[in-house]
Amino acid sequence: MNLFFEESGDFKAGAVLSQQGEAYQVEMQSGKRTKVKARDVLLQFSSPDPVQLLADAKTIAEEIDLDFLWEVAGQEEFGFAELGTEYFGHDPKPHEAAGLLLRLHNAPIYFYKKGKGRYKAAPEDSLKAALAGIEKKKQQALIQAQYVEELKAGRLPESFKPIVMQLLFKPDKNGIEYKALDAACSELQTTPQRLMLAVGGLDSAKQLHMMRFLQEYFPKGTGFPSIAIPQVSQPLPVAEVKAFSIDDVTTTEIDDALSVTDLGDGKVRVGIHIAAPGLGIHRGDAIDAIARQRMSTVYMPGDKITMLPDELVDAFTLGEGRNCPALSLYATLDTADWSVISTETRAEAVPIAANLRHNDLDALVTEENLAAGAGDYPHKSDIALLWQWAQVLEQGRMVKRESFGLKPEQNNRVDFNFYVEDDIVSIVRRKRGAPLDKIVAELMIFANSTWGKLMHDHGVPGIYRSQGASGGGWAAKMQVRMVTHAAPHQGLGVDQYAWSTSPLRRYTDLVNQWQILACIEHGVTAPLAAPFKPKDADLFAVVSAFDAAYGAYADFQNNMERFWCLRWLSQENAKHVDAVVLKDEVLRLVDIPLIIRLPGMPQAARGTQVKLDLIRWDEVDLHIEARLIELTSATVPEVESTETIEGEIATSETEAGAESVSE
Repeated sequence: MNLFFEESGDFKAGAVLSQQGEAYQVEMQSGKRTKVKARDVLLQFSSPDPVQLLADAKTIAEEIDLDFLWEVAGQEEFGFAELGTEYFGHDPKPHEAAGLLLRLHNAPIYFYKKGKGRYKAAPEDSLKAALAGIEKKKQQALIQAQYVEELKAGRLPESFKPIVMQLLFKPDKNGIEYKALDAACSELQTTPQRLMLAVGGLDSAKQLHMMRFLQEYFPKGTGFPSIAIPQVSQPLPVAEVKAFSIDDVTTTEIDDALSVTDLGDGKVRVGIHIAAPGLGIHRGDAIDAIARQRMSTVYMPGDKITMLPDELVDAFTLGEGRNCPALSLYATLDTADWSVISTETRAEAVPIAANLRHNDLDALVTEENLAAGAGDYPHKSDIALLWQWAQVLEQGRMVKRESFGLKPEQNNRVDFNFYVEDDIVSIVRRKRGAPLDKIVAELMIFANSTWGKLMHDHGVPGIYRSQGASGGGWAAKMQVRMVTHAAPHQGLGVDQYAWSTSPLRRYTDLVNQWQILACIEHGVTAPLAAPFKPKDADLFAVVSAFDAAYGAYADFQNNMERFWCLRWLSQENAKHVDAVVLKDEVLRLVDIPLIIRLPGMPQAARGTQVKLDLIRWDEVDLHIEARLIELTSATVPEVESTETIEGEIATSETEAGAESVSE
């Protein structure tokens, strides 16, 4: 006797060797023996043999017309043998019954399984919907296959054009466009990004990096809604100064300016004037919501995404020839020893006499020219005086820094400015610590420290940057943290440091400006009147959100600078280049700030100059391969300090540099 039975969702046939109660010992064609329970047996037959039965059953199953079978079945539940009698017109033979069962089982949209060998025909509406779905899938499969062929042929399908960025960065993996892109990439052994570049979905690797960032942080675009430009609510007194700013030529958000007033008897008053959007923007208003959502201006070579709308920046930037709303910090100095006699903070309208630019003055305002009084440039005497005070401020910070147990700050690091026009990049070296840089950096650090103390003394919370946590290794100790109370910044050598001098570019500075304005307007009652009260949980939320956004923006800026460095290599057709050792296998090119890791690099001292052969570089994944040609014994002095290299953390240099280099 033979059995046709169901096992693990599959139909099988075999010869019975023995029976014990409700169980059979069955031998399969392969010689394998299996135990079959009686409840799993669907047919018992003596002929044909099991192998032939299965073959004949498959043939019968293929010949059965499903639509006709569905009509014959009716709407009541049935057993397969019952349906067989009606369908075949006679009691089905074993191979016919088995074939019918196979057909029923493999047509789940026509027949619903109700039990062992029992089925029920699908309702007409359900069947029509299921068949329509199958047809739709067939059509989609054809379209998907067509998309794959177009992509492989180097053409971008028309339907891909409006969703290129979505496909690359936030795809619907069930969509036929994504499936086609994935299939084409598999066949071509490439990545979606490279394939999109090849077929014209992306114009360039630059657009790829930009769009990846924008999809993540500006999914609704970088534009601003229509806004009304806020007005300063009260008339401001006009300062009796002629202030000037010092910025890079590309800077449009001019948020700091300086002035010098001779008071006689060896006394001078230095004014540090900061753009005051906080006089027009108020916590919780529409513009505050915009600024808080963005948290900071995003910088990249040749472009930027501003924190505030251009119209508002134009209204509050410290533009030349205007009386601009400003928060001013005045320091009265004794030039005999450059001691600070007193400080005063005012909200006022400041006449801006000039917007000076590094590109015009850096070659003239050098340490040598300042010492000799040489050169002719605007505000020469004011700059000379500020240079003297800046050096004293720096020396004082270094003494304080050393009292915290840190080594003196290194001022020999090289900065690089990027200028991009029509996708042609120029990279210009600038040694950090040049006089104009140092003047701005030192006076902004002085302002941020002084205003941080002002908020602390008034019991008003603010957003501070602190460095010097106790415990842990060097990296932990030098980690810069953002806190809402005054705390030392050991790297800078100050007792407190509150970012307050860039309110057009950083939301933290705008928040601190509101708090400082409350201090000077309300005095001892400032804690009750300030926009953010002591222990305001929302201030902690600002700190957390700013940290996350600012870190992401910095990563993006670093990636774009690396992209433009690679583009510069292509422009210059660079093959053999000079580099300096930063640490172990980490090198930086001399002419541009491109960092290269060179596995297997021989041991060499920091600052050792080497010559490299650039093998290849890739603007998509920002990777570069090089090999060492020559290792020289000379060292280059303009190499980052150990503090800058180890852990790539924000040291005092990067804090000061952030103040001196606006964009």
